[in-house]
Amino acid sequence: MAGVNKVILVGNLGADPEVKYLEGDNVVANLRLATTEAYKDRNGNRVEQTEWHDLELWGAQAKIAEQYLRKGSQIFVEGKIKSDTWQDEQGQNRKRTKIRVLSFTMLGSRPDGASNPNESMSAPASNTSKPMGQPQPKQEIDLSDTDDDLPF
Repeated sequence: MAGVNKVILVGNLGADPEVKYLEGDNVVANLRLATTEAYKDRNGNRVEQTEWHDLELWGAQAKIAEQYLRKGSQIFVEGKIKSDTWQDEQGQNRKRTKIRVLSFTMLGSRPDGASNPNESMSAPASNTSKPMGQPQPKQEIDLSDTDDDLPF
């Protein structure tokens, strides 16, 4: 039976992306994403619990993150869990779990403030370096001339 490894997160970046340019035109961006849950405890007090997630983006996505994402940016992320294991200098076994981002969407306004805050941009999961297009304006449809049989 096949397994499923899928993660969906919505949160805010804790710092600007750390971008590294590697050999062979490879680019990787590492991000820290905070997700916060709020609930009331038994005494009715509001409690917030924040989890931090390490994100990894490659190729065109890393370049988009470098250009558009900043500390505090809110994003919607889809990806998969990836674990790395290694030995440190003292010979101790170490393990780190991160999210390999397959796609993400920027939520809220653009960093330069020049855009409508309700627009969002999405970064494809491909490794091709296509320029990112502008978000399409929302089109309004005039329904005043339509005949319908709806009772409301």
